Amino acid sequence: MSTTGSLPIPGAAPARRGSPRALGLAAGLLVLLAVLVLSLGLGAKQLGPAEVWHGLLDPDAPGYTVVHRMRLPRTLLGLLAGTALGLAGGVMQALTRNPLADPGLLGINAGASAAVATAAVLGVTSFTGYVWWALAGAALVSVLVYAVGGGRGATPARLALAGAALNATLYSYVSAVMLLDTASLDKMRFWTVGSLASAQTSTVLGILPFVVAGVLLALGLARPLNALALGDDAARALGARPAAVRAAAIVAVTLLCGAATAACGPIVFVGLMVPHLVRALTGPDLRWLLPYCAVLAPVLLLGADVLGRVLGRPGELQVGIVTAVLGGPFFLYFARRGKARA
Repeated sequence: MSTTGSLPIPGAAPARRGSPRALGLAAGLLVLLAVLVLSLGLGAKQLGPAEVWHGLLDPDAPGYTVVHRMRLPRTLLGLLAGTALGLAGGVMQALTRNPLADPGLLGINAGASAAVATAAVLGVTSFTGYVWWALAGAALVSVLVYAVGGGRGATPARLALAGAALNATLYSYVSAVMLLDTASLDKMRFWTVGSLASAQTSTVLGILPFVVAGVLLALGLARPLNALALGDDAARALGARPAAVRAAAIVAVTLLCGAATAACGPIVFVGLMVPHLVRALTGPDLRWLLPYCAVLAPVLLLGADVLGRVLGRPGELQVGIVTAVLGGPFFLYFARRGKARA
């Protein structure tokens, strides 16, 4: 897949805007760092920044066990999953030209969930096995939604309807599996609402290669997807190959969504909200939008996780519940605004 050379890229801003965007990205990294510290410090036992620092570095520090065995894997998992979901949403919205595209709304998370439920019934117990099943389920539903929605002639409405239909069918299947198989119910009852609570170091290491591969592929598609926004003929003129770009985008979304869903369960609205919020800062140029999504999506996910810990004390609210509560009104507002514009 060739790049688009030095020709103008749709959505690209003049060069003078690069500096403010770079500064904004740096500010986003600082916010992410602050949220990482909060995630390490807040919980059943509250730790201050100094205690977190000593807990990270000093094995004899009082907070070492809490930080390393509980908080650090959870925080790293939130970082990876947030980055994966944010980038997947940005790529999907660009690929489908659908501002409502989201891994959860279009059924991709449901496909991964259904595959993991099937794996649990068949006796799969290793996390690596769940990841591969989730990737297969996400890939299958990605292709199905795109095909049922009309393929290259897909419209936002048809894609949304196809995703909603598959979503309902697959989650009904997951619910049936959980009701009929008590062992599966015990293993999946927290996983199905989306949670970071069961994070372990092995979980983080298990999804790391898939997320890294998906992130690199998604960022590498920024320029070709920019060209594809002008239409297939214009994209070819700019040096991109539409079929290869679409296939690579589906692979990237599958890697990102499959890995995140296998580890955390189906977390919705992160891939919808973050690209919309970012687009107001960067414009439609994916060379900036996707890096911003990679930084700010984990801010949203980890922030929601911290909020769930604070609001649910002495227990906690699962992060999937918090993102659903935050994302539902956002989705309704955006849909209403889009209707008014139409």
